[in-house]
Amino acid sequence: MADRAPRILLVDDEQPIQTLLSFPLQRDGYEVVHAADGREALARFSEQVFDLVVLDVMLPRMDGLEVCRRLRAKGETVPIIMLTAKSEEIDKVLGLELGADDYITKPFSMREFRSRVKAALRRSGMARADADDERAIDVRGLRIDPGKRTVSRNGDVIATTYVEFEILAALARSPGRVFTRDMLLARVWGDSAYRDPRTIDVHIRHLREKIEADPKEPEYLFTVRGVGYRFRDEET
Repeated sequence: MADRAPRILLVDDEQPIQTLLSFPLQRDGYEVVHAADGREALARFSEQVFDLVVLDVMLPRMDGLEVCRRLRAKGETVPIIMLTAKSEEIDKVLGLELGADDYITKPFSMREFRSRVKAALRRSGMARADADDERAIDVRGLRIDPGKRTVSRNGDVIATTYVEFEILAALARSPGRVFTRDMLLARVWGDSAYRDPRTIDVHIRHLREKIEADPKEPEYLFTVRGVGYRFRDEET
């Protein structure tokens, strides 16, 4: 990102929306590439390197949820912000389960949109800058390597999204410490503005399904009822 302007793939089938969202992004110095449907989005992604994907859920030919699923299935870790006109919780949860890092429900303000985009790009940039200074964390067969941004258990690599890795690493760096949902939102996104704290619950559940032998009887990620979450503390 240091050698060029951050490149954003903006996927929406409504031209007025593309124009409305592109203007503030370009004014902020970002390069914006457009796609009008899911298949075109995947084609654009295969042609260029992107620092962020802004992806509408309702798209022709292939919806945004399927695009998100396919990108994550290929191991792509680029931050993905989902745009949805639906307010039902199931739509937000499904997007997060498929690997989206954030979501915005329409209608939204330009201030909120720009804040989300800047936060996603800032997180990604900071992760690359700081990773070399961090040591791997090893706990009972689970290895979290911030330098390589990898997670493995007993030698088997576990694929995680950007946000999943950040939440897991934040908890693992302070074993035994209880983090509230707002604290984790602030650690990962820089603040908790505009975000539902239940977003954290979805990511924790997804992480448990990936790293725990039995998600119902976790060895690593524990719930502190009424407060938040903590990572296993070997001393206790």
